[in-house]
Amino acid sequence: MQEGLLDVLSSFFGTAGGALLALLLAAIAGGLVYAGVLRGLRRFLRGETGKVPLREMLLRRVRGPLRVLVPLLCVYAALPPVQEALPESLLLILRGGLRAVFVGTVTWGLLALLQAGEDAIGDYYTTDTPNNLKARKIVTQVRILRRIVATVVVVLALALLLMQYEPFREIGTGILASAGIIGLVVGIAAQRTLGNVVAGIQIAFTQPIRVDDVVIVEGEFGWVEEITLTYVVVRVWDKRRIVLPITHFIEQPFQNWTRTSSDLIGTVFLYVDYTVPVDDLRDELRCIVEASEHWDGDVVGLQVTDTSERTITLRAIASAKDAPTLWALRCEIRERLVAYVREHYPKALPTLRTRVETPGDGSAVADE
Repeated sequence: MQEGLLDVLSSFFGTAGGALLALLLAAIAGGLVYAGVLRGLRRFLRGETGKVPLREMLLRRVRGPLRVLVPLLCVYAALPPVQEALPESLLLILRGGLRAVFVGTVTWGLLALLQAGEDAIGDYYTTDTPNNLKARKIVTQVRILRRIVATVVVVLALALLLMQYEPFREIGTGILASAGIIGLVVGIAAQRTLGNVVAGIQIAFTQPIRVDDVVIVEGEFGWVEEITLTYVVVRVWDKRRIVLPITHFIEQPFQNWTRTSSDLIGTVFLYVDYTVPVDDLRDELRCIVEASEHWDGDVVGLQVTDTSERTITLRAIASAKDAPTLWALRCEIRERLVAYVREHYPKALPTLRTRVETPGDGSAVADE
């Protein structure tokens, strides 16, 4: 009876319909294998006592590619025993489709691995902490290099995919073998675009700017939010976004307030009368910053920096750990110094003095 059953199965799977059913069963078996592997990986990660960001990112990113790749490999393994039962035309279509899906899935998996590595590094080197210079440097390099590698992977995958089909084989071969000629033609047609890409690579290594740097560009104050191979996005303080070609940061001057560290020194100017007691204001300034939560305890001072026919110019300086904190500290100093002068030395506020002469006796009366 067993021999008869084997003969029936052999004769069934020896037909085209049976062969396709066998391939379908292989794909279903691959899906079950994928589910078992995924469950095992989840249990393994759940059993870890410490946080392993790279493994967690890998599991989250590669689930999609593995969901396609494992059944695909099972179909590949099941194809040789049943391929004789398939018509030649159907077999060619099936092989071509499987190769295309395989190349696309492997490309998807490689891109997922690159993204998982970037996510893990970004999770480990957080940029939302004080003194984050090292973290911003590493995150910027990883983001730009990931985009470069991803572009190369996609171009190579496209070339390999086109080479699988006879009508497009010359195109695929040209992408790989004639890169110099194509690069020359494209370079002439798109010099600015290629210049942006080269500038992006240059910024990845020289790093005049990094992610989350505080910059002043085009007269606007903001933070570097995103760096790509061709453009940079700057988030302005009022939540607007400025998109600039990346060559702007190579060819044009700009201010980077966090190039080497995030701490800054800010200034506040006051214009007061000559009668103001500068030493009292200097002592009041120290009291203000020492009581403020925004001061970092480093720099504080007040000097007379200029004089005019009506007022003197006082410059108060103080330091803070970063740009937003410095802005709050400057506003606080300005408000409290103005209130102090108005309350204790109201006559020291800017005053316009005039001299009025009486026509009769030539005497003069000075009014304020």
